[in-house]
Amino acid sequence: MHFTVLGAGAMGLRYGVLLQEAGNQVDFVDTWLPNVNKIHKQGGVYVSRDHQDRHLVPVKVVTPENYHDDPDVWVVFTKQMQLADFLTRTAHAFNDHQYVLTCMNGMGHVEKLLQYFQPQKVLAGTALVATVLNGPGDVDFIGARGAGTMNLANYTEQPDEMTHRIVTELEKCQFNPNLTTNFRGTLLAKVVFNSVVNTLCTLFEITMGEYAAYPGADELSRQLINEAYDVCERDGVTMLNTRAEELASVNYVSKVANPLHYPSMYQDMSHNRPTEVDYINGYLVKLGAKYNYNAKTHAFLTHLVHLAETTRQAAANDVTSEVQNQAVL
Repeated sequence: MHFTVLGAGAMGLRYGVLLQEAGNQVDFVDTWLPNVNKIHKQGGVYVSRDHQDRHLVPVKVVTPENYHDDPDVWVVFTKQMQLADFLTRTAHAFNDHQYVLTCMNGMGHVEKLLQYFQPQKVLAGTALVATVLNGPGDVDFIGARGAGTMNLANYTEQPDEMTHRIVTELEKCQFNPNLTTNFRGTLLAKVVFNSVVNTLCTLFEITMGEYAAYPGADELSRQLINEAYDVCERDGVTMLNTRAEELASVNYVSKVANPLHYPSMYQDMSHNRPTEVDYINGYLVKLGAKYNYNAKTHAFLTHLVHLAETTRQAAANDVTSEVQNQAVL
């Protein structure tokens, strides 16, 4: 099959590289010029697994305006706030027979994809797969091969032949895909997971394992999970997991699967990039407000993340100003 990955960041590279290794034709499209230029210069992307066996994997990457091929499936892994621009700049390459698969964090991306792709050809899901982009053209797959899992569903909740072909390719890559017929429940399971682990690990600058080792972690997790489930149930969503199963998932991934991992929100925060908190905790707050439900813990955490973003950016600006002043002197 022919896949094109939109967004050659950490997760986009992991999916694309493994799909390529499984025998598929894979292209990459990215808007981050340092990444595109570095991959061109070195002839591919450097890939490690758990900081070991760093090796160069040849890949093809171009900017959206320079992409003119016709893939069977688009694999979309941008940040939520970048997606609209990615789609606008790549729209010339979209057509009615193409499928699109995304496992982006948060909520809000599906509505944007439906502006370009037919509903029956949209697949979305969640990936419990840890990956770190060390820098332009350099990615680290966290966890042993086959350690991650993913859930996905058709937007129409009616899997067709092409859906099963896509799932087969994902199985070859050992992503352990679970095809469901519960679209919103599938997506929101990861939103709830991220609303606990991503947000708290980011605020306290700790790994998932360090969070789970805190004696009060289960109490914190339950409070956030219960509040999120209260919201989702008011919206008529049938969740994939029970509340107890969601807590078990948080603990398994944090303690067993990826205890040394810093979540993607932390990676953004540590590099003074905007986080996706408004599409995770903030999404739950807005959804609850539709039903006059105050998801106050998620609202509080959303504010804390934005406060941290603001103070970090202010500190970075102060450093820049000081360096400029010294240069002038």
